[in-house]
Amino acid sequence: MTHHAIEMFEFHVWANRTMIQRLKEIPHDVYTKEVQSSFSSISKAMPHIYIVDTNWLGIVNGKNMRDSGHEARALTEQVEAKSLDELEATFEALAEGYRAFFKTCEDLNQTFVLDNPYTGVKDVSYGEVILQVVNHGTYHRGNISTMLRDQGLPSVMTEYALYWYSK
Repeated sequence: MTHHAIEMFEFHVWANRTMIQRLKEIPHDVYTKEVQSSFSSISKAMPHIYIVDTNWLGIVNGKNMRDSGHEARALTEQVEAKSLDELEATFEALAEGYRAFFKTCEDLNQTFVLDNPYTGVKDVSYGEVILQVVNHGTYHRGNISTMLRDQGLPSVMTEYALYWYSK
């Protein structure tokens, strides 16, 4: 049986793909337009999800949070400059990185020490980290939906229940 965190991660991959497909349908000027929202433009939001996902992958692969975060944030400008097709490929490669981790992780319920430079030290499980990745992405895809609607465009549904029927 697949661990629930892995299933949720596959939902996250599906939801990112679904959102990127929707973003490919909108005018480029809407994608890059500066707005008053949680991000300065839609074009900053999906790269943010990627950067944070990259950070967490580094952490579950043994990097400390400070170093992993620094390395991930260093990619921001490069990722933000990508076309949506390139961004989609970048997300797919990242998903493969997570899948490689899943193959080597013997127990997603195993805990490790997370030394978060902002909030302190805490024991967390690998599965909890994966759920954090999914939750973070869900939150920001919701931000993107709002930014699209604020500009008079429909978004796309990326709810977990819809994912059930996509498989």
